[in-house]
Amino acid sequence: MNKYLDSFYDWWKNIDKFLLFLILGLFLLGLFFSLVSTSLIASDKLDTKSYYFFFKHLAYIILAILILIVLSFLNQKILTKISLILFLIAFLSLLLVPFIGIEVKGSKRWLDLLFLPRFQPVEIVKPFFIVATSLLLIIQNKRLYFKYFLSTLLILPILLLLVYQPDIGQTLLISMVWLSLIFVSGINIFIFFIFFLFVGSIVSYLVIFVPKFEYIKIRLLAFLDSSSGNNYQAEKASDAIINGGFFGKGIGEGTLNTRVPEAHTDYIVSVISEEFGAIIVIGILFLYLIFSYKIIRKISFLNEDLSKLILIGCISLILLQTFIHVGVNIRILPTTGMTLPFLSYGGSSIVSTAIISGIILNLTKRKIDL
Repeated sequence: MNKYLDSFYDWWKNIDKFLLFLILGLFLLGLFFSLVSTSLIASDKLDTKSYYFFFKHLAYIILAILILIVLSFLNQKILTKISLILFLIAFLSLLLVPFIGIEVKGSKRWLDLLFLPRFQPVEIVKPFFIVATSLLLIIQNKRLYFKYFLSTLLILPILLLLVYQPDIGQTLLISMVWLSLIFVSGINIFIFFIFFLFVGSIVSYLVIFVPKFEYIKIRLLAFLDSSSGNNYQAEKASDAIINGGFFGKGIGEGTLNTRVPEAHTDYIVSVISEEFGAIIVIGILFLYLIFSYKIIRKISFLNEDLSKLILIGCISLILLQTFIHVGVNIRILPTTGMTLPFLSYGGSSIVSTAIISGIILNLTKRKIDL
């Protein structure tokens, strides 16, 4: 018993408590907004069915807290080994999607296995992909660009599987995170530009010439021409932000969640802004900036290249995903269907964010056992 208490004490002594409580606070904010954004408080519109989503969200938050504590508790070398094993398992699950995946709204992105709740494999792939890519990019080899070749071989099958689903949003997100890691690893700027053109050319070709991606072209045209009538969800989301004003319409007074099917996931910022006001959204985004600043400061004090790369990858993923989500909500980006880390409803997204958070907490601990 004393052994476990000593281990917990060591963990508590060395964990970055500011980051820990900030992460927990963001998760709990997501749970709170999950409750009130469906008008469960101070409203005569309550129905028992709505509570199902709240308690489901609560269960995922509890699971998320357990995941981030376990991952932050591990020795860094063990964390790296486990991450590689879990990356392989997650990739194999992504590989199963074209064959036994569940199709929702024209896209086959989900797995519904007998012993697990329905989940989106790419969400589990993302955090462990960062670890695997970072390990490749620290390889020392006489052939200078050999590690970049290996990282390209790693990402290509993932992108192909995502393109097949199709999920262009996650394809772009993972590509941008990969490019971020490539860039900070010290690559020649000319070679990096070639990588950038390579990714951009593939995406452009898919959108323009492949019929399967016709919906993306429609979304882009609707984004550029608001009078086309094909931008209903984005228009309602931006209207909700405008109607909410600076201080909001009040808890339970929002209408976006009843007008847009994915309001609790892809448009959570608009839901919050409508009921609580733009001032609360600004405050939340400020918390994300504090979170990012804290991690960047931690990176500046690290000497180990692997830890630096993994942390850069993790914070790049969170910031890029946040930027895309907010950008879609305020209509500076076309609709992509991207959740907001920590706050959006959705088991796969919450678990993915918990894994990233656990890795961040692990690598920002005071180093006493490395």
